[in-house]
Amino acid sequence: MGAAYLQITDLDNVVVTLKEYQAGEELRAAGRSVVLKENVPQGHKVALEAIAENENVIKFGYPIGRAKAAIQPGEWVHTHNVKTNLEGTLEYTYEPKPAKIAAASEERTFQGYVRENGEAGIRNEIWIINTVGCINKTCEIVAKLANEQFKSDSIDGFYHYPHLFGCSQLGDDLHNTQKILSNLVHHPNAAGILVMGLGCENNYIELFKTVLGDYDDRRVKFLEVQTADDEIDEALVLLGELADYAGTFKRQPVPVSKLKVGLKCGGSDGFSGITGNPLLGSFSDKLIAYGGSTVLTETPELFGAERILMERAKDEGTFLKIVDLINDFKEYFLKHGQNVYENPSPGNKKGGITTLEEKSLGNVQKGGFAEVVDVLSYGERMKQQGLTLLQGPGNDLVSVTALAASGAHIVLFTTGRGTPFGGPVPTVKISTNSELYNKKKTWIDFNAGVLLEGKDKQELTEEFFEYMLKVASGEERTNNETFGFKEISIFKDGVIL
Repeated sequence: MGAAYLQITDLDNVVVTLKEYQAGEELRAAGRSVVLKENVPQGHKVALEAIAENENVIKFGYPIGRAKAAIQPGEWVHTHNVKTNLEGTLEYTYEPKPAKIAAASEERTFQGYVRENGEAGIRNEIWIINTVGCINKTCEIVAKLANEQFKSDSIDGFYHYPHLFGCSQLGDDLHNTQKILSNLVHHPNAAGILVMGLGCENNYIELFKTVLGDYDDRRVKFLEVQTADDEIDEALVLLGELADYAGTFKRQPVPVSKLKVGLKCGGSDGFSGITGNPLLGSFSDKLIAYGGSTVLTETPELFGAERILMERAKDEGTFLKIVDLINDFKEYFLKHGQNVYENPSPGNKKGGITTLEEKSLGNVQKGGFAEVVDVLSYGERMKQQGLTLLQGPGNDLVSVTALAASGAHIVLFTTGRGTPFGGPVPTVKISTNSELYNKKKTWIDFNAGVLLEGKDKQELTEEFFEYMLKVASGEERTNNETFGFKEISIFKDGVIL
């Protein structure tokens, strides 16, 4: 494998350990030799040179914080001796840098389902969407019975996504619930939808229809269970009709330009910004070259790296949207009296991430080098091809749901710590290290850790791109699909009655 540490750029004054080091071991990098003064875990940082008190610690070629006290060469660099440089809302200047991705010279396709409205789906599923959490169990029972009665080779399954909301909500919270559920109803991975309501909730069916807008009554059915004589039997009749309709769709060649992919990381470690996230960035650029679309969220995990994205805004209007995206989310923290930079998580820190700047500089790499074409509020759907930013928290369940609701056919999820979670769409789990991949075979779908073992990044990008076309075509099933890790969660900010 060569040296068991990595200096990411020549500007860095730290190296990242690729194994656990013991005090007294020697590192040689950038013409220097340093002896470790203490034990250092795998994925963490070691000072390559003396760093004075209040001097910046440099990783990825950018400051990730400053020294709380003088740090000597060979010392472990982490939360005990580094603090963030970040503070509250900021003012920004529009300083654009061209970021165009050259168009591919060929056209690629995947095998998808073309819907009546012209949109393409990658699965032929039937979803049961409940307007209120009170009937979660009813919908769960209906989904189970429908799978037993109607599932066939032409239908990928009947799925229900429980949630807590739809009643006792006010203002933006109710509207957020309606937007997310409405967007799931419109998602092209679902050939048919049964919307089930209770009847007395804030988000009652007739009100939900006003948010839903136009729909095809062959594809979307409604059932209010309080008015039904037997809601289970009536739901199954409707699902039988939807199964007949879904059976009319067959896979056919679809241009890759129709593919929309969400970008997400969770349970990050010190390798996330070195392996998994750069792989996603390389994939994103390649997909955009074919005319496809990617969407990046986790707004708090852009703090400290936002200027990299602002420089790549397609125009000044988009730049101003990014400014609002960042500062508005900081105001959300401040409104609740919370520290804007109360991040990384304990698991992130254990994995080697010290400050939010470090986490953010790794996170933005998922967006590659393409220009930012649009910025969406929480609950909005993608409107343009290319790289889009989506407002949302870092929470795994909430952000993956928001990505799916924005129209993503697939979510790519890098992780160094591991999680079984998956959203309502295929959720590809990419490990940032080989140990996790080998340990959690039922969680992890693809291993980016081989980049630490000498694998060429471009070669791995090509392999991953081909794998993704197989996922889109139904030739590969993700672990979240195989093992039933399919969940949703909705953002909440206000009062519950």
